[in-house]
Amino acid sequence: MFVAKINVTLKESVLDPQGQTVLRTLHDQGKNLISDLRVGKYIEMKIDASSQADAEISAKEICESLLVNQVIETYRLVVEKV
Repeated sequence: MFVAKINVTLKESVLDPQGQTVLRTLHDQGKNLISDLRVGKYIEMKIDASSQADAEISAKEICESLLVNQVIETYRLVVEKV
């Protein structure tokens, strides 16, 4: 059994209105040390695969076919044995 940990964020070239809203709120609260903030999503899935390589291939296929819009998002994938 393996666990895939996926961090999905908007590409740097894509505006992040949610991140800008959070950043403005932080500044309104006096937390002016933060200069940029981007909001993303974190996904974990358990994969029943025979090897780590198979788990990584499956996770990558799922990311690229369903979880990530590669036109506007990028992702970081880590697969670990549990």
